[in-house]
Amino acid sequence: MTEPKQAATRLVAELRQQGIDDGVVLAAMARVAREDFVPESERSSAYVNQPLPIGEGQTISQPYIVALMTHAAGVARGDRVLEIGTGSGYQTAILAEIGCVVYSIEIRPELARCAAALLDRPEWHIHLRTGDGHAGWPSAAPFQAILITAAPKSLPPVLAEQLRAGGSIVAPLGEADAVQRLVVHKKQADGSLKRTDLGGVRFVPMVSD
Repeated sequence: MTEPKQAATRLVAELRQQGIDDGVVLAAMARVAREDFVPESERSSAYVNQPLPIGEGQTISQPYIVALMTHAAGVARGDRVLEIGTGSGYQTAILAEIGCVVYSIEIRPELARCAAALLDRPEWHIHLRTGDGHAGWPSAAPFQAILITAAPKSLPPVLAEQLRAGGSIVAPLGEADAVQRLVVHKKQADGSLKRTDLGGVRFVPMVSD
């Protein structure tokens, strides 16, 4: 077993110890090479369970948070998923590796360009767009799940409108430079949202054009 694969195996074992028991999510995280999605200067830390800088003041999320959000979204092969905040593309890759059809929006052109190159694989079904994620992707809606990887102060109502009944939005909500709450909103048959709080997190703010 090569060193990156050994490191990935150790990381998956650590995630299990932290309570992540979703075998589908863990298998995807074992297969997707996190070192591909971090700058070369950070590759020695690619499988450390912590966020890492990816440039432009942005970070790649801690693997535990990626696993937690993916599991909380309840996604499965073939599900149509919207991601707000492509970043370096790691969360996007995990969703695609599970077999989801992913629509991902990144507001920063340089990050979007780099992610597009990393995510260009025939086995992954990924659609990318550069722009403001607050409007979602109406032409591809409805989605089974929506993951927001930057923190808005509150949930943008238009995103809830693009969610299928029975689907979930997973998002960190709160002020910038403060502890936010990682929240799951599950859409009920009547269109209302049932909220579940998963705990405190720190994400970069969700910004507009």
